[in-house]
Amino acid sequence: MSSIIWEVNRFKNEVGVRAASADHDTDEMKKAESFHKSMPGYDRTPLAELKNLSDVLGLGSIYVKDESERFGLNAFKGLGASYAMAKYFAGRLDIELADFTFDELLGRIPGHPPVIFSTATDGNHGKGVAWASELFKQKSRVYMPEGTADSRLDAVLEYGAGGAVTEMNYEDTVEYVREISRKNGWVHIQDTSWEGYTELPMYIMQGYMTIIAEIEGQLQGRRLSGVSHIILQAGVGSFAGAMAAAVYNLTDGRPPHIIVVEPQRADCLHRSAKSEDGRPVRVHGSLDSMMAGLSCGAPNPADWEILKSVADGFASCADSISATGMRILGNPAGEDSKVISGESGALPLGFLYEVMTNEEYGNLKEELGLDAGSSVLTISTEGDTDPVNYRSVVWGERTGTDKMDGGKYMTEIKGE
Repeated sequence: MSSIIWEVNRFKNEVGVRAASADHDTDEMKKAESFHKSMPGYDRTPLAELKNLSDVLGLGSIYVKDESERFGLNAFKGLGASYAMAKYFAGRLDIELADFTFDELLGRIPGHPPVIFSTATDGNHGKGVAWASELFKQKSRVYMPEGTADSRLDAVLEYGAGGAVTEMNYEDTVEYVREISRKNGWVHIQDTSWEGYTELPMYIMQGYMTIIAEIEGQLQGRRLSGVSHIILQAGVGSFAGAMAAAVYNLTDGRPPHIIVVEPQRADCLHRSAKSEDGRPVRVHGSLDSMMAGLSCGAPNPADWEILKSVADGFASCADSISATGMRILGNPAGEDSKVISGESGALPLGFLYEVMTNEEYGNLKEELGLDAGSSVLTISTEGDTDPVNYRSVVWGERTGTDKMDGGKYMTEIKGE
């Protein structure tokens, strides 16, 4: 099987993207950025321009937004979790969040019944939920799918959460948490939506838009309108959908070429793009990939509506593509900045490198219009969140591990 399987998006629709992205306009983006700026530990994450690599690949410019430094969490997910919690509390208090800083909001919460936030996660989202819960002086319960690295569970426990690794895949773990949250009265804070559960996922996506607000400022005079291509990695699609919507609205409906990349064993968006009717398609069974943060089998319906309306196409990628990106970013060309990028974070750069250097993808390179005039933006969404695998990949030849399918049983809950 080819390392990259490409599907052109046949469902692009300007009317559809305007409707689907309405909750992610520039006003909402500025509100999210303003609130995040008031939070303890906030700092704008770096935007690196890889000038030497762009010369090597024959491109005009390559930018990498490095989210490994976000709130000390080694990943971007804290943006969504913290903003969703802030919006949740603002709703309970019947106030407009835009009128309050983090400290002002926190001062209003005491006296109200405490909350237990729950979630299912491949790692980074759960860590963001645990961190934000501690920040808001609440509790959390975090459940992870089969095969989750011990380091990812340990990272959650460090923030006082109760945590467990299940013997189910990601989607089944989400459904499990959905049910036990309903029974226990917990607030389920999940980065995907379903019928009757759309508000908190929308808030999470709005929180992610702070990334685009920062990039627009960091590009200064060049601005996003000068970027020709943006490559976005996707699991359920919340991150990619939020980025695509924000970019679409910020460029007045004239976005760059948007390319979505996924793991081959969890390529639900790619398969949805191949469907006859454009409806979301779920991938069942084991979703094993070293790209744990992207190993999701069912698209977020709201995000799929955005991406199918605006993306140019969807690429299903082998683990080896991510490994290539990890090695290149960790061992930069010339005087380019070094970026410690984990398995999910490095996939866009790995895709770009493979398309530009492998003759097998010459037609795809031409179809995408990648040439000396191209300015390409990627976002490294995580650092070395699995340190053992990161070192193995960057120092050696490992590109992932095969894991046996699990059953339906829960391991012991740890923490708290």
